[in-house]
Amino acid sequence: MTWTQVLTCTFNRWSPGIGDPTVAGWVTVAVYALCAILALWVAVRAGRGRERQFWIMMTVLMVFLGINKELDLQTALTMTGRCLAQLQGWYELRQNVQRQFIIAFLAATVICLMLGVFLMRRHILSHGLAILGLATVAGFVAVRAVGIHHFDSFINTRVMDLRFNFIFEVSGLILIALNAIVLLVVSRRQ
Repeated sequence: MTWTQVLTCTFNRWSPGIGDPTVAGWVTVAVYALCAILALWVAVRAGRGRERQFWIMMTVLMVFLGINKELDLQTALTMTGRCLAQLQGWYELRQNVQRQFIIAFLAATVICLMLGVFLMRRHILSHGLAILGLATVAGFVAVRAVGIHHFDSFINTRVMDLRFNFIFEVSGLILIALNAIVLLVVSRRQ
């Protein structure tokens, strides 16, 4: 098995394209872009220190998640894993690897969130909405990564003609944007 074989197999099953070509998908990408712009703006105004680092990290994360939303990169990762499993002959045992990957992903997500809260503990009041929004978005990403049938059917239910999937993801982004706007207004007054 070579990486050329893995890439050929992956790109036979996945190609970059619009991951969610719906109005809700486009709105979500627009909100990610808005969050990235606001986060960068806060980072520039924050000066030095943890606040700046937090908002730079937030900018990078929002850009990545927005690009992922458009290009459906997690499907590329899934297809690459499937191709590796088939080419290396352990496809029938893939559920163990999937379980370990999900546990590692969830653990890394929780650890990163806890580290973020710890590092921002002196700024919790002024950055609490962004941290809560980030936790919500991380929770959404974790639920999507786990892909358990019960969770999938729950987040695909409709509330006022909107999928809960959209509400879950965008609500975290709105919290991040609101926190950034508040910080920008406060810094402008000072």
